[in-house]
Amino acid sequence: MSFHWPTLLWTLLAVPALIALYVWAQRRRRKYALRYASLSMVKEALGSGPGLRRHIPPALTIAALAFMLTGVARPYAEIQVPSQEGTVVLAMDVSGSMQATDVQPNRMEVARSAAKAFVLKQGENIRIGVVSFSGDASIVQSPTTDHGLVIEAIDRLRPQRATAIGRGILVSLDAIFEGSEDEPPSYKWLRPDAQPAPGKAAPVASPRGRIIPRAAATIVLLTDGQNNQYPPPLAIVEEASSRGVRVYTIGLGTAEGTVLRIQGRSVRTRLDEDTLKRVAALTDAQYYNATNEGELRGVYENLSLELVLRKEKQEVSALFAAAAALLTILAAGLSLRWFGRIP
Repeated sequence: MSFHWPTLLWTLLAVPALIALYVWAQRRRRKYALRYASLSMVKEALGSGPGLRRHIPPALTIAALAFMLTGVARPYAEIQVPSQEGTVVLAMDVSGSMQATDVQPNRMEVARSAAKAFVLKQGENIRIGVVSFSGDASIVQSPTTDHGLVIEAIDRLRPQRATAIGRGILVSLDAIFEGSEDEPPSYKWLRPDAQPAPGKAAPVASPRGRIIPRAAATIVLLTDGQNNQYPPPLAIVEEASSRGVRVYTIGLGTAEGTVLRIQGRSVRTRLDEDTLKRVAALTDAQYYNATNEGELRGVYENLSLELVLRKEKQEVSALFAAAAALLTILAAGLSLRWFGRIP
């Protein structure tokens, strides 16, 4: 425990001084009583059997004074306070199928609307970023506490072609660890010389121990289709789990899929729920399915961001003042009950 005004702790010297004064007063009282010649008068002067009880109210009063003088020095302590903070990256599918109008007005507009509602409900300590993915993935907005910039980034999303869920996860990790001295998580997967030749296996995500980010980090990935680009999501999920990053996955649509008419063409879309469920499970997160705007908004509302314990300095003068008040009331109450007066 520390104090804002430690010099005022010198006032606590009044406590031993009062104790000494009380002891002196009790001895003087006893000497004064012994001046009486009559033993019965001595007993009457000394009181009829209160014993140690007569010392309890004064002791409580002095203790109350000690708490009060300590509180005047404005003590403070570092305590662990739960705080909802950290980094959230919204990884959003902008493939062509997001133009489908089976969800009115279309899937893309519904996804944007639900994502913006989610952003507006977050606390000011939450850093939010936006990553879009289709045939490739890119950071639309680096994580920031300026949620107005995040809303603008979501409004800029436009449909493109293909669906690269794995790249979406990798680039989201790049956004989370942006500015880190280590190489970006996507480096060994997305640089030209890292892509496997036909017939050769893709690189394997090698566990390097659990790397905890500077603050709690979460990826919220929304898609309405299945991955059709390199790398496959399950091959790179270790890149997220080894860094302590949870990947919540949201499937927009149904597992059976449907045939959509997009710009005069028939496009078959199917939701790969098995992959999305495994990605979420392997990163200690959850998978959600939404088939309309109401369900999608409900999913975003139910997402639970991790609570972080932060050390904060909090003044505890009020606790000392409360203790002093309680001790004073107790001393007065006992004195009234036992002796019919307040010390």
